Amino acid sequence: MDPDDLLAGPAVAAAVAALAERNRHHVEQMAPAEREDALVHWRELAITVLTAARSATGDEGEADAHGRATIVLEDAGGEEVTVHATFWPEMQDLGDGEVAATPAQIAALELLEQLTGGEDDDG
Repeated sequence: MDPDDLLAGPAVAAAVAALAERNRHHVEQMAPAEREDALVHWRELAITVLTAARSATGDEGEADAHGRATIVLEDAGGEEVTVHATFWPEMQDLGDGEVAATPAQIAALELLEQLTGGEDDDG
């Protein structure tokens, strides 16, 4: 199996369907707007979990030696794009806006800042 298949539409749809089935008793009690919010939330959860699983399928032996950052850009309809990011190992909050992170994680944070128009963006 190609690890990238974990982030393909069918895998994400199957994960969301599994979450919906697992929570079926709650879904049946929800209003339509609540159901839609739940599906959006479960999709985000599914992508986060599948992205982490995809990241874990790296080279054997090196998986524990290096940190990882995975960024997934997903079409959200129209011109909108949803950005998902996962980091391994988990970054440590040092306070005052500082984090302890690996070089890959720092690079990913810088990219995310540029994507979201962070403080270094003049636009």
